[in-house]
Amino acid sequence: MKTSNVEAFLTSEEENEVVNAIRQAEKETSGEIRVHIEGTSKKTPLERAHELFHFLKMDNTKDENGVLIYVATNDKTFAIYGDKGIDKVVPKDFWNSTKDIIQNHFRNKRFKDGLVEGILKAGEELQKHFPWQHDDVNELPDQISKS
Repeated sequence: MKTSNVEAFLTSEEENEVVNAIRQAEKETSGEIRVHIEGTSKKTPLERAHELFHFLKMDNTKDENGVLIYVATNDKTFAIYGDKGIDKVVPKDFWNSTKDIIQNHFRNKRFKDGLVEGILKAGEELQKHFPWQHDDVNELPDQISKS
């Protein structure tokens, strides 16, 4: 069987940089950001992101402020999915501008850069609407999930 693009998508060092970007983005917000990478899906990227959002229990955050960046490496597609609490407060084009940032890097095969910059952009917006409080708890793992 051919080696999956999932493991080759990011080096372990790049994965660490993505996780560090998640931690940095979450420092000033109660929002939760995750990245999920898989090879392929028969569903549209947004449908699959929605499905994984539930599977990863991201819809269980107190303020409904989770964000999932989903990547299908073999399909060369990705989606950004935000929970209900976020969609109520961010500008309508917010996810599109974040998507454009990621897409510009991905086109040039700078996958780690796209994820890091997209994560930090999402964190900035979340900070405006969901600022960090002294009693905030990291509700979701920061590690990249894969399937």
